Amino acid sequence: MRLRIISGRFGGRWISADVASGTQPMGDRIRSSVFDMLSSRGHVAGARVLDAFAGTGAVGLEALSRGASFVTFLERDRTAQRVIDVNITTLGVQNFTKLIKTGVEAWTKTARDDKYDIIFADPPYHDPQFSTVSKLVSHLQPSGLLVLSYSERGTLPNLNGVVVVDKRIYGEAAIALFRLLDE
Repeated sequence: MRLRIISGRFGGRWISADVASGTQPMGDRIRSSVFDMLSSRGHVAGARVLDAFAGTGAVGLEALSRGASFVTFLERDRTAQRVIDVNITTLGVQNFTKLIKTGVEAWTKTARDDKYDIIFADPPYHDPQFSTVSKLVSHLQPSGLLVLSYSERGTLPNLNGVVVVDKRIYGEAAIALFRLLDE
């Protein structure tokens, strides 16, 4: 299976999506809409991005294609890690990416004070791990955005320190944009 980078520097290029059956890559339509929302707010160009629950890495790679300066991928599944490595090599973006081969929960326990302009959190719909997602908020830059993908049947979590600035539903998927509260 393959996914397409939608727009930007790598627009139209194909990347691998040969991951485990439990991994649900964000579809083209949703990814396009998310990046249109972010770009209209001027948040992608030059951004430092964290792609948590990275899966294929498509979301982070789309961010790079659209002008992000650096992307860190978090992924614990070994098959998905190999796919992300292949996709990074395919696009030749090794100098602008870092793959951390661990789960998001484990990373939040050991991460330094790394801060990101945009954090994408796309946990499995059957296990949304909102308590883990809430720990990512501490890694946002001032006015940074957390983009959460979750099942539209699920309840939007209350995350401390952030406010919802946009929410959209696409069939069975929902996307919420949270902005870090000004201190």
